[in-house]
Amino acid sequence: MDTLSWVGYISLGVFHGINPGMGWLFAVALGMQEKRRSAVIGALFPMALGHAISIGVVVLIIVLAQQQISENVLGIACAVVLFGFGLYKLFRARHPKWVGMRVNFKDLTIWSFLMASAHGAGLMLAPLLLRMPASAAHSGHMHHAPTSMTDSAAMLLSAVGVHTLSFFVVTGVVAVVVYEVVGLALLRKAWFNLDMLWSIALMIAGVVTAGMIFWGH
Repeated sequence: MDTLSWVGYISLGVFHGINPGMGWLFAVALGMQEKRRSAVIGALFPMALGHAISIGVVVLIIVLAQQQISENVLGIACAVVLFGFGLYKLFRARHPKWVGMRVNFKDLTIWSFLMASAHGAGLMLAPLLLRMPASAAHSGHMHHAPTSMTDSAAMLLSAVGVHTLSFFVVTGVVAVVVYEVVGLALLRKAWFNLDMLWSIALMIAGVVTAGMIFWGH
């Protein structure tokens, strides 16, 4: 995996961590409700797990699709989904609201999974994942398949891990700073701005993915 891909995974993790809709706002609210910083920090672990599961699901779907669908068709499909989902989010920005403030580890994990999925967090990794080669089994070199598949799995797990770690660190830093210093006064405006930026970023990623297909050959 090249340096650009690693920077991309980390950068997306940072952006997800900054977005209040993906976790730190909820962590701050829990901390203020219980009046202790440990509640803020404790919420970060299930949130990171839920985020990683959401990302992992998209990674798995793309990897399986790479074995069955040609690179061009898969790239075009990802581009259409990215642009379409970004357009949908731009005009219909809503967040799942199903869990109360008295929550446990499982509740927070499921909530984080739904939030990351609703934001299309995993979809943003599609252009980076498409840069990775399919396994050797797909190319027909069966005698190298086990090693190739093992290497591919390790790279994919590393990508999800690096992305989740950057998300976890940034979410934690932002949550603690807001809890200790800033407070919740200006979050309504910040949430809106980040949602709009995220929607536009999804659409741009769709265009970039399409460009990789049409101009990369």
